[in-house]
This record gives sequence, C-alpha cells and structure tokens, in this order.
Amino acid sequence: MAAETKLLQAIKPAEHAEEDPREHLMFDPRPREEMNRMVMEAMTTTTRRYWIWLIGLGLGVVVFLFGAWVNMILVGLGVSGIRRPVFWELFIVTFVFWIGISHAGTFVSAILRVFKAEFRRPFTRAAELMTTFGLAAGALFPLIHLGRVWVFYWMIPYPNARWLWPNFRSALVWDFLAITTYLLSSTIYLYLPLVPDLAMARDRTTGWRHTIYKVMALGWRGTEAEWYRLRKAINIFAFAIIPVMFSVHTIVSWDFAVGQVAGWHSTIFGPYFIIGAILSGVAAVVSILFVLRNTMKNFDYFIRTEHFEALGKLLLVISMAWAYFFFNEFLLTWYGGYEAARRVLTLHYTGPAAWMWYTMLICNVAIPWLTLWNKTIRRTPWAMFIISLLINVGMYLERFLIIPVSLGHQRTPFDWGTYIPRLTEISIAIGTLCLFLFLYLIAARLIPLVPVWEVQEGQMAHTLRKVGKAEVPSVTELEE
Repeated sequence: MAAETKLLQAIKPAEHAEEDPREHLMFDPRPREEMNRMVMEAMTTTTRRYWIWLIGLGLGVVVFLFGAWVNMILVGLGVSGIRRPVFWELFIVTFVFWIGISHAGTFVSAILRVFKAEFRRPFTRAAELMTTFGLAAGALFPLIHLGRVWVFYWMIPYPNARWLWPNFRSALVWDFLAITTYLLSSTIYLYLPLVPDLAMARDRTTGWRHTIYKVMALGWRGTEAEWYRLRKAINIFAFAIIPVMFSVHTIVSWDFAVGQVAGWHSTIFGPYFIIGAILSGVAAVVSILFVLRNTMKNFDYFIRTEHFEALGKLLLVISMAWAYFFFNEFLLTWYGGYEAARRVLTLHYTGPAAWMWYTMLICNVAIPWLTLWNKTIRRTPWAMFIISLLINVGMYLERFLIIPVSLGHQRTPFDWGTYIPRLTEISIAIGTLCLFLFLYLIAARLIPLVPVWEVQEGQMAHTLRKVGKAEVPSVTELEE
C-alpha cells in the first residue's frame, strides 16, 4: 500500500493533488453530438433580456457615437476640448486603449497555441473576436481625430498624376497601415479555425442560417486532407501573427516616442506599450468570459473556474512585468538629464491629475498583487471579473496620463494648460464601447463562440488511466 501511494504521488501532477480531475474540461468529455447541440442551442436561444441589450446598445451607437461625431463634423472640432497646448486628447487615449484590447486575441490564441497551453481551447474564439471588434472600434479614431473626415484618402498611399503622396511622417498614416495590416491578418486567423464549426452549424440549421453557413464553410467535409491543411495553415498563421501583433503596437508607441515631446521621447515606450496592451487585453478576456458564462446557455460547461484560475496567473505575471517597465521608465527619465521630462514625470504624481496616477497604480499593481496570488480568488469568477474591470480602468488612466496630461506641461511655462474632456469626446468614447458590445452580441448569435473541434481534440488527448484504485490524468501528444 505504501509503495502504491508513492507511485501515485510521483505520477500525479501537483495541480490535481486535491481535486477531482473531472472538474477539468479536458477530463470531462461528453459525446460529440451533445457538445455540438449545446453550442447550437446557445447560439439559437434568444431571450427578452438579449433583445433589450441589443436594442439599447444599438441606440447607444447611434446617439453617443454617430450623433456626437456628425455634430462635430457639422460644427467643427471646436465643440471638443482640443485646445492649445493639448491637441491629442481623449480620442487618441481611447484609440490606444482599443488597439491594446485587440491584442488579447493574438496573445491568448496564437502565443498560447504555440506554447501548447491546453487551457486556451474553449475560449480562443471569444478572444479572437475581441481582436476584430476592438480593431473595428479603434479604427474609427484616426478618422474622428482627422476632423475633416471627407479627406481620409490622404492617409492612403495611392499614386496620382501630380505625384503627391501622403505624408509618411504623419502618425495618422502609420496608424492606418498598422490597423489595416493587423485587421486583415487577425480576421484570417479568426476565420481559419472557424471553418469546421461553421460546417457543423451548416449541417444543423435550416433557412437563411443554413445558406450563410453553407457559403462560409467553403464546402468543408472533414476529410483527412482538409484537416491536415487546416492545421498547417493555423500553425503558420499562429507563428506569423505574433510578430504582426508586436509590430502593430510598437508602431502605436512610435506615434509618441519619435516626437520631441517631453515625457514621450523614450526608447522604453515600445515594450512598455506592448506589455500594457497585453495586460488590458487579457483582463478584457476575463471580463468577456464571465459575461458569456453567466448569460449564454450551456457555457458553464465549457468555461470553468480552471480557466479563470489560469488567466488569473497570467494577469499576475503580466502585472509584474508592467510594473517593471513602469519603474524602468522612471529610471530612464530621472537619470537621463532631461529636465523637462523630469518635470512632466513629477507632475503626474503631484499635479492636478495625481489622483489618476495613484488610482492607476492601485488598479494595475496593488490589487492584482494582493489578490491574484490566492487560488481561491482566482477560482472565483465574480472576483476575477471585478479585478479585470479595475485593471482596465487603471490602463485607461495610464493612457490618459501619458497623452493629454504630458502634453499640457511642456518646456515653455506660458504654454501650459489643463485638458478637460467635453461632452463630445466622452460621448464618442462611450459610443465605441457600445459598438464593441453591440458587435459582440450579434456575433454571439451568428457564429459558434466555442471552437467545438478544438475542445474535442483536447479531450481525445487527455485521458484518465488507472493506477491501483486511483484515476491518474495522462496526456497524449497528438500528431499534427
């Protein structure tokens, strides 16, 4: 008996020592047809609450986003708070925030796929949709900030008779190229693993849904050759889209770092912006998963406490990395001998916006470090939801401090000023949030949010084998 106990302790992973393996999705398989039915039922079940939210968010998009934007186009940028010396304000803050949120899909799906993190399987698509819709919301802001939106084609590198090319020194041109590249690549990466699930939906629907799924499934039959090509394509895109993700947010950081503005001209901005984007993106994934788990039918089977726990560990590590780069920015500025940048840095925690600086540190550092080390908190979905929301509040304040607060206190004292957002900017920012949620609500009823085939593949690889009287988890490496 003692020898058997030692054998179990040697084989059994530490994380399964005090819990039933069947609590994990990979060790709790259900018949393939049952899981397909559960996902289809979640897609086709619409309640009155769903329609109320959909209509309310649609009205929010019309009123807050397009209403305020049309009014600004008709009246002029003067209705916003854009004043000397702050010409980059809440529009650019929200733009950077949405581009950061969009990095969650690539990080959660591509990077975790490359490292073969099994916990990613049931929620990769939910994260990938965040990428697409976050980019859709963020892509509006170069147009909004342009003011005269009817000349948006100036940002496009097109040939013309007079050889008047767009100004490639402009950050608007950089952002346009970065967004279109990332949106195209992330949409393809979203679509590839979606094909088998669209074929599954095609075979289980009728009417207009069947017609749409039939076209989008591209004649998928599930042959061995099709699976081989699909896996190869997904692996290629998984490796290719990672440098695209890093390059896109590095370009966003260059919008600031290449300027001669005090507080921006820093070589640390590239990795600092990337780690901040990943922190806000993963926190947004946690928020989305909590909402889906509590609002969509059968999602409590696919999204479990183990997934919140794994994402909680990720958030803790990324929060520590963000704190390192934040402290590093202080070192570079403080010992760089640049008095104007040092003055701007001091203004952050002593000036009128000091409450934002302290709130940012509480939300991004203190709260994650004090809570996410605890397994009980990580496995409590509502606690993780609150923590993730607070992290995104802190990340939004960080972007506000970097952009308008830094611009308002530059080298010449006669040009100092304080930026106060007006109703126009606030309405447009709220409107883009409504747009993001509105698109997500529509997608939740049109496409399978759970990649059923990936979950089934993982459950085939994870099995329970008998060692004495105990069942011990084991994992088989699947050939791709």
